[in-house]
Amino acid sequence: MSDLFSLLWAPFLMCLVLTGIHAYLGIHVIAREVVFVDIALAQIAALGATSAFLIGFDLDSWASYLFALGAAFVGALVLSLTRSRERRVSQEAVIGVVYAVSAAGAVLLLSQAPHGADHLRGMLVGNILTVAGADVLRVGTLYALIGAVHWLCRRPLFLITTNPDAAYREGRHVRGWDFLFYATFGVVVTSSVRIAGVLLVFSYLIVPGLAAFMLARTLTSKLIIGWGLGVTVSIAGILISATLDLPTGAAIVCVFGVALIALWMVFRVWRRSPSTQ
Repeated sequence: MSDLFSLLWAPFLMCLVLTGIHAYLGIHVIAREVVFVDIALAQIAALGATSAFLIGFDLDSWASYLFALGAAFVGALVLSLTRSRERRVSQEAVIGVVYAVSAAGAVLLLSQAPHGADHLRGMLVGNILTVAGADVLRVGTLYALIGAVHWLCRRPLFLITTNPDAAYREGRHVRGWDFLFYATFGVVVTSSVRIAGVLLVFSYLIVPGLAAFMLARTLTSKLIIGWGLGVTVSIAGILISATLDLPTGAAIVCVFGVALIALWMVFRVWRRSPSTQ
């Protein structure tokens, strides 16, 4: 039992760190109706990291991380510039194009790299079990700083997220605030994907947010529900993974799916009960 604890304590703490930042950002993403921005920015960052890998830098090096971060900032700039007051074109459609082009670019680059398939699989599923305590401290500090920025800028960010028309009427520099949001979001995604992979990061971002919007109305209650679900699923997924000797990231993603279905069924029953009519 002690050996199991020594193996899993750091991955579990990292899951808590991921829950803290992604459940919050997921509320923004779902309210903005840009659900796939996480995958798009992750793919752009992966394209940058792949470019660094082909040049000769190791995937775990700081140079590779900076390449990925620079690519994510470019993606953030593109997404902020595509925002328009009239919204003639859905921003989700633009995000889809960005994802498709960056994914195709990564495939082309990986076709020239040895062990390209292994690199692609690593981007999708990650390897959270390799996380150490120093990683948790470093990533936790980074996300705490980003959380502080969002706290200080909470009024314009939430206004643009929930009521962009009012933000325009107030004379807010919407594209500038959008760039701040997507740039900080890109830092989180770039850092998280290197640790946990695209699929797990997407699940931490979207599933708690969906549950929060399903069950709550105020921001505080949405955050409580999102964080609570993320922590519960993390514990269950890691225990299932350890007990059945399954890949940890994939196990957590599947538990997220089961949990969301269960919550939806409970919500449907609750809505149909006489006391809520």
